[in-house]
Amino acid sequence: MEKALGHVFKYGDNVDTDVIIPARYLNSFDAQELASHAMVDIDPDFVKNVKKGDLIVANKNFGCGSSREHAPLCLKTAGVSCIIAETFARIFYRNAINIGLPIIECPEAAKEIEAGDEVEVDFDSGKIYDRTKGTEYQGQAFPEFMQKLIAAGGLVNYTNHKKNK
Repeated sequence: MEKALGHVFKYGDNVDTDVIIPARYLNSFDAQELASHAMVDIDPDFVKNVKKGDLIVANKNFGCGSSREHAPLCLKTAGVSCIIAETFARIFYRNAINIGLPIIECPEAAKEIEAGDEVEVDFDSGKIYDRTKGTEYQGQAFPEFMQKLIAAGGLVNYTNHKKNK
C-alpha cells in the first residue's frame, strides 16, 4: 500500500460532521460539489489551501455527530490523503474506511504535530514521520484486508472488483 505525504491542517476536539460538511450543502450527491464546501464553517480557507496528499491532524472525537458518509467523502475528494487523530467517532471511522480514506489513531502524534508540518504516513507499518520536526510516531498499522479496501477506493469498489474476478 502506498504512503501519504503532505502538509497538515490541524484541528481540535470534537470536530463534528456538521462542521466537516454543513447540512446546508447536502442537497448534492456530487463529490466535487461537496468537497468545495469541506470545513467551510471551521476553516473557510481550507478548500482554497488544501492540496492533493495533505493530511488532517485532530485531537479527540474527530467526526462525531451524524452518521453521514458525506463527511469523509468530501475530505477525500478535496485531496486529504489521511487523517490522524487522538480518537475518532466510531461511525466516522467506519465510514472513512468504507469510502477508502485512511485514518489513524495516534494520541502522541495528534498532540505534537502542528499545522503546516510536512508529514508522511507509512500505512504498512503505521509509522508517522513529521519531516518538519524530525520526529517519528507509531500509529496502528492497517490490517491487510483494510489496506485492500483503501487501495480499491473503498468497500463498494473492492466488492465490485472481487465480484468481477
